[in-house]
Amino acid sequence: MAGQIESTERGASRIQSVERTFELLEAMSDLGGTAGVMQLAARLETPPPTIHRLIRTLVELGYVRQQPSREYTLGPRLIRLGEHAGTLLGSWALPYLRQLVDKIGESANLATLDGDHIVYTAQMPGTHAMRMFTEVGRRAQVHCTAVGKAMLAQMPVEQVRTIVEGSAMQAQTIHTITAIDLFQEELDMVRAAGYAVDNEEQEIGVRCVAVAVPGRMPRAAFSISGPSPRMTDALIHRAVPLLRQVSEQLAGEFDK
Repeated sequence: MAGQIESTERGASRIQSVERTFELLEAMSDLGGTAGVMQLAARLETPPPTIHRLIRTLVELGYVRQQPSREYTLGPRLIRLGEHAGTLLGSWALPYLRQLVDKIGESANLATLDGDHIVYTAQMPGTHAMRMFTEVGRRAQVHCTAVGKAMLAQMPVEQVRTIVEGSAMQAQTIHTITAIDLFQEELDMVRAAGYAVDNEEQEIGVRCVAVAVPGRMPRAAFSISGPSPRMTDALIHRAVPLLRQVSEQLAGEFDK
């Protein structure tokens, strides 16, 4: 065991090999779920033989699968873990979603990143008679959603390109951005502003504003959505500080 325990700034101790294993899985997820040994070694700044040993163990356990191309993908045993983790994350988010609805009145959502799609993990309906409803578990492409943009804006440019180019970047409406270069420019504006907006890009008549939960993992974002006539720029500017507040509060849950 000597050499495998290292101190952290928080005064605790952790096993380095376990830490590296989860860093490897997170790196694969960040790269869209598929990666080669050399790609992972470069990303994690770890010798290829070490990456190979870790990844072969994960293959034997079913958490990683090797492709005919000799690249590796996240394996099926992770699905069960992800389903339970997603349920717990949604439960933790409900009080924060309720805060948003109480103060803004429009529907509030929490979404997470899953490869080149986002998944709505929790939702709280708004107080208006006409309100937006998003089914928990529903998936959508990253490029046409405010939550997708908010999460991708936290990532390096090359990582974003890998994720977005893995999707078809299909046009959901006439407002959907379908060119990668234009999308990168959109993300530059999101980074500068600190929030993302879906201007009828996923559905005509619906606007949405989102802020990403800070931190590396899990990739998540809170959003508020409603009919375009009610989702004015003034309402969006009023919602952004609240979205930032609940995002930081949820991030704090992961540090406990």
